[in-house]
Amino acid sequence: MDGISNMKEEFVRNVLELKSVSDRVMSLKLEIEGAMLNVVSGYAPQEGCELEEKERFWSELDEAMESIPTGERVVIGADFNGHVGEGNRGDEEVMGKFGVKERNLEGQMVVDFAKRMDMAVVNTYFQKREEHRVIYKSGGRSTQVDYILCRRGNLKEISDCKVVVGESVARQHRMVVCRMTKLRQALGGQVVLPDDWESTAEVIRETGRKVLGLSSGRRKEDKETWRWNEEVQDSVQRKRLAKKKWDMDRTEENRREYKELQRRVKREVSKAKQKAYEELYTRLDTREGEKDLYRLARQRDRDGKNVQQVRVIKDRDGRVLTSEESVQRRWKEYFEELMNEENEREKRVEEVNSVEQKVGKIRKDEVRKALKRMKSGKAVGPDDIPVEVWKCLGEAEWNF
Repeated sequence: MDGISNMKEEFVRNVLELKSVSDRVMSLKLEIEGAMLNVVSGYAPQEGCELEEKERFWSELDEAMESIPTGERVVIGADFNGHVGEGNRGDEEVMGKFGVKERNLEGQMVVDFAKRMDMAVVNTYFQKREEHRVIYKSGGRSTQVDYILCRRGNLKEISDCKVVVGESVARQHRMVVCRMTKLRQALGGQVVLPDDWESTAEVIRETGRKVLGLSSGRRKEDKETWRWNEEVQDSVQRKRLAKKKWDMDRTEENRREYKELQRRVKREVSKAKQKAYEELYTRLDTREGEKDLYRLARQRDRDGKNVQQVRVIKDRDGRVLTSEESVQRRWKEYFEELMNEENEREKRVEEVNSVEQKVGKIRKDEVRKALKRMKSGKAVGPDDIPVEVWKCLGEAEWNF
């Protein structure tokens, strides 16, 4: 457990950036002994989804990769919902021979992406027993849809990759792990990777608590709880039972029942959502709803900010600095240049036609309108007189 504790501390201190590209793709940037490691997580659409949705996922994954400098290490861990297949004839530059089953369309997309980004499908380079290659097996069915990818130039740094036998991380998904030889000592000196889900899950939970913090756990009734009314909950429960029934006995009748309940859940959610929005809009039109409006705006702003700490800055040449000393030195250098060096000023345009005309006096009606627009409780102006004083004095004290 000492190795696990060391790993937890290193994870927290080395997190530089957390970025959400979409609800299917996100990336994490770590700095480990001066080296940058980017971990990209992805969840591809399932086999039955529309082609447009699949293409959007791959476009988002391309976007995540293009934002990472070429010289930095990248590891992608994703549920690609596809089989790259066994063997590598014609694709030797991006994968090994030890895949599973035959390649399908979704698997071909993985291979095409690897070629496009000059990456390698790590799982396929290590010869393992079937139980350490497949993430799910039931009867005659076996799947290998979770893959780890890295840059081809860094493939030599990975000494092992396997599926951990035991408890599933999620339904039909066992954990896939890989060992990177150059980063192992930096992550606490642990020689053996955790071979069980409980140990690894504790690392993830502890890191999440330290990096992201803890919520109070109290559910706010006004924060998207519209979908948990009694009708929706009842429909969801019925749908889950129908899904279990279909998983156990895949008859056409069970499938129809499950699909019908799926449609019913969507209808109930849509109705509940529409009702909640109508109530929200009605409330926002009232004076009491003004606070809700500001709260929603602040929440939206917070939701868009993923970075919990910023510990990086670039030098003159665009290289990333991470050590505290180099960052402070760069800030000092920047402010010395900003405050002490003469910078180019905008040139004054000489040929300007001046307009000479008499400026009229300020009229009382102009003052009256200005005071009417001014709100009480604001900061004073150059005269240090609050606006409330002028409003109390009235027009009799105005001197023109």
